[in-house]
Amino acid sequence: MATTTSQSTAPSNSTTAAAAICFFKYLHSLSQTPHRLRRRMLATWTPDEELNQVRQRSGADMKRKLKWYDLVALGVGGMLGVGVFVTTGPVARQTAGPSVFISYIIAGISALLSSLCYAEFSVQIPVAGGAFSYIRLTFGEFVGYFAGANILMEYVLSNAAVARSFTEYLSSAFGENPRTWRVEVNGLVKGYDMLDFPAVALILLLTLCLCHSTKESSLLNLIMTVFHVVFFGFIIIAGFCNGTSKNLVKPKGIAPYGVRGVLDGAARVYFSYIGYDSASTMAEEIQNPLTSLPVGIIGSVVITSVLYCLMALSLCLMVPYNKITEDVAFSNAFKEIGWEWASNVVGAGASLGIVASLLVAMLGQARYLCVIGRARLVPSWLAKVHPSTGTPLNATLFLGLCTASIALFTDLEIVIEMISIGTLLVFYLVANALIYRRYVIISKNSPFQTLLFLFLLSSSAIGFSMSLTFKRQRWGLPLFGLSTIIIISFFNYAVPCVRHHIGWSMPFMPWPAALAIFLNVFLMTTLKKFSFERFALWACFIALFYLFYGVHSTYQAEKMGSSEDKVNPSSAVQQTKLDNMQVL
Repeated sequence: MATTTSQSTAPSNSTTAAAAICFFKYLHSLSQTPHRLRRRMLATWTPDEELNQVRQRSGADMKRKLKWYDLVALGVGGMLGVGVFVTTGPVARQTAGPSVFISYIIAGISALLSSLCYAEFSVQIPVAGGAFSYIRLTFGEFVGYFAGANILMEYVLSNAAVARSFTEYLSSAFGENPRTWRVEVNGLVKGYDMLDFPAVALILLLTLCLCHSTKESSLLNLIMTVFHVVFFGFIIIAGFCNGTSKNLVKPKGIAPYGVRGVLDGAARVYFSYIGYDSASTMAEEIQNPLTSLPVGIIGSVVITSVLYCLMALSLCLMVPYNKITEDVAFSNAFKEIGWEWASNVVGAGASLGIVASLLVAMLGQARYLCVIGRARLVPSWLAKVHPSTGTPLNATLFLGLCTASIALFTDLEIVIEMISIGTLLVFYLVANALIYRRYVIISKNSPFQTLLFLFLLSSSAIGFSMSLTFKRQRWGLPLFGLSTIIIISFFNYAVPCVRHHIGWSMPFMPWPAALAIFLNVFLMTTLKKFSFERFALWACFIALFYLFYGVHSTYQAEKMGSSEDKVNPSSAVQQTKLDNMQVL
C-alpha cells in the first residue's frame, strides 16, 4: 500500500517541481526585461529574412492559387457589405445629413492614398503579414507589434459588429423586427444585453469554411461579389429614378451639421474601408504577386469608393435625412417610397453582402495573426499552417471564437468609433513607414532629415485639425495648411529619393504618402473623446502583453534561431516551445 502511495505522489511532486522551476526562470526573465527591450524593441528584419527564415516557422507553405481578379473580388467583397449597410444610416441621420456622400468621398481619397502605400510595400515584401510586416521591417519590432495588435482589434470588432448587422437585415428580409431574433437578458449592461445567436452561427460557419480552403473560399466570395455589385446597381438605379433632389436640401440644407459634420462623418465611415488591406495579406497565396497585388489593392478601393458614394447619394435622394433610420436604412428607405417588396429584396441582398465582407475580413485577420505568431510575439502555435489545406488553421479558429464571443453581446454603436481610430492609426503608420523606407533604407539618406519631416508633417496636421475644432483663431487653418505644403515641398526638393525598379512603386513621392499622413491625422482628431479613452486602455493592455510575454518570446526565438540558421540556413526553422512558461 505504501508503495502504491509513493508511486502516485511521485508524478505530482515532479510536476510541482517543474512548475516551480519554470516560475523562477520566468521571474529571472522579467529581471532582464530592460536589457531585452533594448535589444528587441527596434530590431528589424530584412525582406529576405522575412520571406525565408521567418516564413518557414509556419511549417508548410500557403498554396499559391489566387489570381488578380480574385484579389479585386476579395477587396471589393470585403468592403462593400461593411460600409454601406452598417455606417451610412447612422452617419446620415446623426452626423453628416445628406452630405454623407461627401464624407465617403473624403474617406475614399484618404483610403486611396493609403492603398498606394500598401501596394508598394506588398510588391517589395510579399508576405501574409500586411501592415504588421511592413512596419516591423521599417520601424522595428515594437511599433510593428503595436500596429499588428490594432489591426487584429479592428478586424475582430468590425467583424462582430457586421455580423450583428447581418441579423438585422436578414430579419428585415422576412419582414420581422430584429429584436425578435435576439434574446434579451435582464441584468446585463445596456448595449450588451441583447444576445445575437444568428450572428454567432454565421461566424462559426464561415470559420469552418475558411479552415477548409482559401481557393474555394475565394471562389465563393467571387460569386457573391458579382451578385452583390449587380444588386448595388439595382439600389442605385432605383434610388435615382424614384428619389428627388429636394430631399438633399430639405429640411435644413445639404449639410445640416456644417462642415464639421461632413468631416466627422468621414472619420466614422472610414470604418467602411476596412477590407482592402485583406488583399495584401494574400501575398503568399497569389500567383505573380508583383503585378497582381497593386491591381487588386488599388482597383478594389477605386471600385468600392465609387459604389459607396452612389449608394449614399441614392439613399438621401429617396428619403430626407431626418427620416433615415439608423438600423436597416436601405430597407426602410424603400418602404418610405412604397416599394415594400423591394425592402425585403434589399434585406436579403444586404445579408449576402455582409456574408461576403465577413468572409474576406476573417480570411485576412487569420493571416495577420499567423504572421505575428511567426514573429513569436504571440504563442507560436498560432503560426501553424495546416499541411493539407494550406491555411492558418489555429489562427482562424482562435479569432473565429473571439469574434463570435463579441458578436454575441456587443452592440454596433459601442465599437464603431473605436474601430475607426485603430484603422486610421495603422494606415498612418504605413504611410510613415513607406516614406522612411524609400528615403532612408533605399536612398541611404540620414534618418534625422526624414524623421524631422515626419514629425513636422504630423504636427502641422494636428495644428490644422485643432484650428478647425476650436474655431478660436481663423488664421490657424490657412497657416497650418500652407505650412504643410511648404514642409512637403522643401523635403521633396532637399532630400533625394531613389526609386527602385522591381515591380510597382509609388509615383510622385513624397506627396501621396505625405497627404495620406495628413488626412489620417486629421480624421483621427475628429473622433469623439471616448474613442481615445477606450483606445488608450487597449494600448496599455497590448503594451503590458509585450512587456510580460512578447519581448521575452522574441528574445528567446532570436537566440535559438540564430544558431540554427548558421548551421543550416536552408532548412525550415523548427517551431519553438514559447508558451507562457517557456519564454525564458
